[in-house]
Amino acid sequence: MPSQAITTVVKMLESLPEAMQDHVVEHLYDYLADLQDERQWDAVVKKTQPQLIEAARRAKHAIAQGQATPL
Repeated sequence: MPSQAITTVVKMLESLPEAMQDHVVEHLYDYLADLQDERQWDAVVKKTQPQLIEAARRAKHAIAQGQATPL
C-alpha cells in the first residue's frame, strides 16, 4: 500500500494535463537518479573513510617532517 505522501503526489500529478505530468515525471526521474548517486557516494565515503583518514594523517606527517614537495 502506498504511503500518504505517494498518494498525495499521485493526486497532484493527476490534476495536471498529461503533457505537464510527463514533464514532472522527467524531473522526478532526474531528481531520483541524483539521490541514488548521492546514496552511492555516501556509501563509498563511509566504506573508505578509515583509509582516507590514514592517508591524510600520513600526508600531514610527511609535511611536518619536510618530506613533502609542493606540486
